[in-house]
Amino acid sequence: MTQPGEDADSRHSGHDGNGEHSGNGGRGTARRTVLGAATVGATALGLPSAAATPSTAADPTFPHHRPTQQHPSPALRALLREIDPRHVEATVRKLVSFGTRHTLSAQDDPVRGIGAARDWLLAELRRCAQASGGRMTVELRSYVQQPAPRVPVATRITNVVATLRGSVTPDRIYVVSGHYDSRNSDPMNATGDAPGADDDASGVAVVLELARVFATRRPAATVVFMAVAGEEQGLYGAAHMARTYRGQQSDVQGMFTNDIVGSPTAEDGSRDPYTIRLFAEGVPTSETPEQAEVRRSVGGENDSPSRQLARFVRDTAENDATGMRVRVVHRRDRYLRSGDHIPFLQQGYPAARFTEPAENYAHQHQDVRMVDGKQYGDLPEFCDFAFIARVARVNAAALWSLAQAPGTPRGAKIRTAALGNSTELVWDRGPEPDLAGYEVVWRETTEPEWTHVIPAGNTTRHTVALSKDNVFFGIRALNRSGLRSPVAFCAPQP
Repeated sequence: MTQPGEDADSRHSGHDGNGEHSGNGGRGTARRTVLGAATVGATALGLPSAAATPSTAADPTFPHHRPTQQHPSPALRALLREIDPRHVEATVRKLVSFGTRHTLSAQDDPVRGIGAARDWLLAELRRCAQASGGRMTVELRSYVQQPAPRVPVATRITNVVATLRGSVTPDRIYVVSGHYDSRNSDPMNATGDAPGADDDASGVAVVLELARVFATRRPAATVVFMAVAGEEQGLYGAAHMARTYRGQQSDVQGMFTNDIVGSPTAEDGSRDPYTIRLFAEGVPTSETPEQAEVRRSVGGENDSPSRQLARFVRDTAENDATGMRVRVVHRRDRYLRSGDHIPFLQQGYPAARFTEPAENYAHQHQDVRMVDGKQYGDLPEFCDFAFIARVARVNAAALWSLAQAPGTPRGAKIRTAALGNSTELVWDRGPEPDLAGYEVVWRETTEPEWTHVIPAGNTTRHTVALSKDNVFFGIRALNRSGLRSPVAFCAPQP
């Protein structure tokens, strides 16, 4: 049984990974001093601590040190340095050059319309794949959308998909997406110019740049890079992919869409160039009535798989290597808007949306025009390509860390068959061959982030000297390299 430590040094040290707590005050005292108990790392397992490298807490750019934080490895830093704003700019400008990429535009014109954009994206991803040694495959995923809202006639919708197969656990999948279709003021205008630089050539540029730098590497899990169509008409392309993955019973453990990530400049001209928003739902879209009843009973509104995914992004991508702050928004999406993560949420997959910090609506969904000296339209001149590259680094840090770490633990439960002032936790052992053990994380029910970490060892059962009535618990896995998985929230088990 773990008893949260209470020695004077540990109460003030925070999570520094420098040693286990002694727990020398006994069970009763440990419960009385639970708020003063410091967090602990993986020292007991002989592994690197998640916070073993110098903390960014002293850096005013990154003021929020978290005990679950994972600092970038030299390999990850090298990957991030390869992301190039010049490639990002070239992608955005090339996509804009097709005039319009409306889902209902021409599919057989070689220079204008969504078909020309599709063919160029396919060629670019195939070029990326050439550096993968056969590990990356590229294909078109198409289907015919029958008449539906904003699709008046049967229309072929095509997603361009590159899959980088994992080298250790290839059945575990992470997806990153941007939509390559565009629109102007009239969502049904398939012929007029719709440059779509920010919405969403910027997101597609992130995807292509990630495909380029990942292709030369061997992630342990599979990473999928998607440019999807039909978003502006109703999320059709992403919905097709999400249904396909669910129909194949694919183990998608995380999905990110990058939609409108091109500029840090708001309508009033103010700039926030080192912040990216990440929208993550609380109550799961796919929650069943039985799950809702449990949640109403014991809580967990802030602990959906998507919220855990968002916390993982902050833990791995908010640092000096990306130069960015990740502003997690506890909401599925913005008011009156939606994105390609939502079909994945509907299929029960963890998913979240990256979006720039403050949108300029004069540069979204607008005909290109000048009114009273003000330029309207989604033009590349309003994009900040260095900012987009930093957004790509945030995505890359999160995706690489997800793919290299163990998968999110399954079967994380709190044993509730008997009353008591300690808590027994159980979970299923993961399939990773380099799995080294597990950690228990916990926090007060009023805290938004995990505040304490306890090593549990290489086991599937652990007892903590804390009452399950008073705090929330989670489980995360770690491998022999010291990389941690996202947290699995512990639900009650009779």
